[in-house]
Amino acid sequence: MSILNDLNKEQKEAVEHRDGPLLIVAGAGTGKTTVIASRFAWLIQQGLAKPEEILAITFTDAASVEMQDRINNLLPYGYVDLWINTFHSTCEKILRTHGLDIGLSTNFRLLNTTQSWQLIRQNLNKFDLDYYQPLGNPTKFIHSLIKHFSRAKDEGIYAVDYLEYAKNCKLNTDSEVCDDQEASRINEVAQAYTVYQKIMLENNVLDFGDLINYTIKLFQTRPNILRDYLAKFKYILVDEFQDTNWVQYELIKLLAGERGNVTVVGDDDQSVYKFRGASLSNIFQFKKDFPNSKEVFLIKNYRSKQNILDLAYKFIQQNNPYRLEYQLDNMSKRLMAENSGDGIIEYFNVNSSDDETALVIKKIVELKTQQKDLTWSDFAILVRANDYANQFINGLEIANIPYQFLASRGLYNKPLILDLIAYLRLLDNYHESSAMWRVLNWKVFGINDQDLVKISHFANQKTISLYEASQKIQTISGISTATIDKVSGILDLIIKHTNYAKDKKPSELLLVVLVETGYLKYLDSLVDNLQHANYSYLQQFRKHVQQLEELEGDGFGLKKFIDMMNLEMEAGEYGALEQDVEAGPDMVKIMTIHGAKGLEFKYVFLVNLADLRFPTIERKDPILLPSALIKEILPDDVNWHLSEERRLFYVGITRAKNGIFFTTAKDYGGIRLKKPSRFLYELNFEKEQALAPRSTLNKSAVKMNKELFAQNNIAIKRQVAEQIVGTNLPTYLPKYFSYTQLKSFKTCPYQYRYAHILKIPVFGKATFSFGKTMHLTLQKFFQIIKDMQENNNRQTTLFAEIVDNTQENFRQPTMDSLLKIYNETWIEDWYDSKQQQEEYKEKGRKSLTSFYELHKDNWPKIKHLEIGFTVKIGDYSIKGQIDRVDSKDDGVEIIDYKTGIVPTKPDRDQLFIYQLATEAVLKEKPVLLTYYYLNENQQISFLATSEELSKFQEEIVITIEEIKKSDFKATPSQKKCRSCDFKDICEFRQM
Repeated sequence: MSILNDLNKEQKEAVEHRDGPLLIVAGAGTGKTTVIASRFAWLIQQGLAKPEEILAITFTDAASVEMQDRINNLLPYGYVDLWINTFHSTCEKILRTHGLDIGLSTNFRLLNTTQSWQLIRQNLNKFDLDYYQPLGNPTKFIHSLIKHFSRAKDEGIYAVDYLEYAKNCKLNTDSEVCDDQEASRINEVAQAYTVYQKIMLENNVLDFGDLINYTIKLFQTRPNILRDYLAKFKYILVDEFQDTNWVQYELIKLLAGERGNVTVVGDDDQSVYKFRGASLSNIFQFKKDFPNSKEVFLIKNYRSKQNILDLAYKFIQQNNPYRLEYQLDNMSKRLMAENSGDGIIEYFNVNSSDDETALVIKKIVELKTQQKDLTWSDFAILVRANDYANQFINGLEIANIPYQFLASRGLYNKPLILDLIAYLRLLDNYHESSAMWRVLNWKVFGINDQDLVKISHFANQKTISLYEASQKIQTISGISTATIDKVSGILDLIIKHTNYAKDKKPSELLLVVLVETGYLKYLDSLVDNLQHANYSYLQQFRKHVQQLEELEGDGFGLKKFIDMMNLEMEAGEYGALEQDVEAGPDMVKIMTIHGAKGLEFKYVFLVNLADLRFPTIERKDPILLPSALIKEILPDDVNWHLSEERRLFYVGITRAKNGIFFTTAKDYGGIRLKKPSRFLYELNFEKEQALAPRSTLNKSAVKMNKELFAQNNIAIKRQVAEQIVGTNLPTYLPKYFSYTQLKSFKTCPYQYRYAHILKIPVFGKATFSFGKTMHLTLQKFFQIIKDMQENNNRQTTLFAEIVDNTQENFRQPTMDSLLKIYNETWIEDWYDSKQQQEEYKEKGRKSLTSFYELHKDNWPKIKHLEIGFTVKIGDYSIKGQIDRVDSKDDGVEIIDYKTGIVPTKPDRDQLFIYQLATEAVLKEKPVLLTYYYLNENQQISFLATSEELSKFQEEIVITIEEIKKSDFKATPSQKKCRSCDFKDICEFRQM
C-alpha cells in the first residue's frame, strides 16, 4: 500500500515536501500524527534519508510511542532504533555520549521535581537564604525556588547570567527596577541558583532543564560535535511545536543548521502549557527565523461534527488579534468536518453540584441505552482541575457505572500501595500503630472486624502500641482462635522480614513481602480489570523504588527508603501515575482537559463551568524572573492567562466527536452562589444575571435536590446493571513481540499471561545479575575497541588511562582495563550471601581473563554493539537487541553472549530472529550465527538456510496468532513448574 493512500491534498503536500523548512498548521482532529509518520516513512521510501538519519521530537513519552507505532505500520521491513524521542530523552541520549566533552560525567543521574526538592532540603544549610527563609518554616519556598530555576532554564538563563544581572542590579540601586531591597533579593536568588547548580554537579545529578541547556552548551562550545549531528540528522520533525519553550526552539535551530530541513507541526489555538514554560511566540517566530519556509494548513477535520467545530471556531476568535490566523495572510483556520450531520450541543445550568452529577450520569446512561454500539469509554467527563472530579467519581460509584479517573499523580494513594508502604513502615518501626492497623486489615489475612476492634480497644486501654497488643493477643478476651493464629503468623512474618531487610535492597524486600504474605496470590484472585490495574500500580511503585536505589547508591536500605518516602510526603509528592487511556478498560473516563489533549471521545461533558472555576484566577509565580532576562517577546497588552484558559476550553470542545455537553451549577458550597463561567456568556449560552447569597436558598429545596439525586441513581443502577453484564473485558496484548515472549508462550501460555500481560514482578536470580554484569562489561570494553578502530588508532583522552601504548599497529586496551570495567560494572543484586557473590565474582574474573588471553592478538572488527531493531514477520513486529555484529570478509557474524552451561543442542530461534533482522533491517549478509558461552569461553556457530528461515517465520506467525486469540490456558508439568517464576501464586502448578 502506498504511503500516500488515504491522505487528502493538503496532507500529501506536507508529506511530499522535500527540502527546506516547513510549517504545518494542523487544527484539532486533522491527522497531524498521520502526516508526521507518513512524512517520516516517505523520506525513507524516497531514499532521502535512512531511518536513523531522521530526528523526530515529540512532547510526551506517550506521543513518542504512538509515533513509533504509526511509523512501524508504514515501514515494510523494520528498522534499527529510531530517534523518536521527547526533547529531554533526545538530549539525555546525546549527553550520555558526549558529556565528558564539556566536563560532565556521562553516568549522571536524572532528578524529578520532588527529588530536586529533597536535594535542596538535605543541603539547606548551604543556601544563604534570608528573604526566602521565613521563620518557623524554613522549607516553605523550596518548591518556589525550584520552579524559578526551571523557568530560568526554559529561558536559557545560566547561573552565571543571573549573577551578572544581580551584580548590575546592585550597582544601579537608584533605578526604578532595583532599589536596595530588590537588589538584595535578586542577589539572594542568583546565589541560590548558583549553589543549586553546584550541588547538582557535586552529586552527579541533572534535572530536566539541565538536559537541554547542557546540550546547547555542548553544541555551542564543541562545533565539531555539532557538525557530526548536523551530518547525522538530514531531517528534523517536531510535533506540538506550539508547546515548545525558548531553549527547545534554540536547540532545534542549532540542529537545523544551514540545511534547514526542519518540519514543525503545531496549532497556536491549542497552546495550553504556558505554566510549564511553553513559549507561544515560537510558532510566530518560526516565520521570521525561516522566511522561506513553506506553509501547509490542515483544516479537514476527521473527528467532529461541523456544528461542534463551528461553535469552537466562533469561541476561539475571542483571542484575536493574537492568533496565527489573524496575522497570516490568506489563512483560514475554520475546520471543515469530513463527518456529515450535526452533533449534539447542549447546555445545563442546575441548582446544585448533586444535580449536576445526576444529570451527567443520566445523560450517559440515556445515550448508551439509545445507541447500542456505544461503550463506556466513548464518554469523557472533563474537569479543569483534579479536585473537581470528586463529585463525579462519587456519583458514578453510587450508580455502579465503571469509571477510570485518569489523574497524573496519586500512586501512593492507591490501596495496594498504601498497604505495602504501611508494611514497610512497620518493619522500620514496630510501634507505628497506624501502619499496624492497616496491615491487620489486609484482605489477604481475613481477620474479622469485631476482633480488630477488640485488639484496638485493648491497645488504647493499656496505652500500648497495636503491635504490642498483638503480641498479647491471647490475653484479650473474646478473640477467636482463628484470629489468634492469623495474628501470630503476621508477627512471625514481621520478625522474619525485619531480619531480611538488614542486608537487602527495598525492591528485593518488597517482592519477598508480596510472596510470603500471600498478597501476590490475593492479587491474582481478583477479576481481570482489577488485576491489571493493581499489577500496573505495583510495577510502577517497584520501578520508583529501584530508581531511588539507583539514585542513592550503595547502602540504600529500608531505613533510608522510609526517610525518602517521608521527604516525598513532606514535599507534597503522591507518586506519578502512568495510565494508558486507549489501552485501558471499558470505563467512563474522568480527567482534566490538559490530560485529554490529543484524545477524542464520542461524547464529552465539560463540567463545573462556574465563575472562578473555569477560567481560573491567575496565580503568578511566587518568584518572578526579572523581565530583563526573559528572551520570549510578547505584547504587553494581552491577558495571557485568560487567552490560555480560552485555548484550554477550545481544546475541551474539540475532543468531542458526536456531542458536547456544557454543565454548571449555582451551588458548589460556600457562602455565595456561583455565576456561570464567562465562557458561557461568550458562547451566548448565558446572559448576565445577579445571583443571591447561598443563605437565601430554601433548605427544603436543597434537601429535595439531594433526594432526587439519590432516586435518579437508584433508577440508573437498574439500567446499568443489565448493560454491565456480558461486557467484554479488554485483553492487554503487546503491540510488539520478542524472542522471550514467544519462548514463554510456547513453554506455558499461563506463564506468558503472568509475565507479559499482567507483568507481575518476579524475584531476581544471581545468574541474572551475573549475566547482566558480564554483558555490560563486554559492551563497554568492545566500545573502546570499536572507537579506536573507527578513529584509526588515535588515542583519545577519554581512554588514555586504560590504553596500552606498547603496540605499534593497534593500541589495545589492557587486561587490567577489562577487569577495571568489570569491577565498576558489577551488579550485586539477588545473591543469597556475600560468599555466593564472591564466588560468582571470582568466576567472572577467571572467565574474562581467559577471554582476553584468547583474543588479545586478534580482536574482531566491530561493526555494531548492542544494536536494537524491529523486524517485520508477516503482519507482526518483533523487537530485539543484538549483543555484537562483527565484520567478516564476505559478510557479518552475529554474536550473542551466554553465561550458562554449554548445551548439547542450543535453541537456535533467538539467532534466527537476529539473522532475519540483520538481512532485512541492517541490510547486511550474515555468514555466521554464534552463541558465545563466556564461562567456558566456547562458542557454537551455525547459519540458517533460506528454507529454515521461511519455515521459522511461518512458525512465528502461527505462535503470535495463537497468542492473539488465546485464553492462556496453563500447560503445567513438574519440570516446567519447578523453574517457573510464578510457581508461588499459580493455582495450576505441578511440583
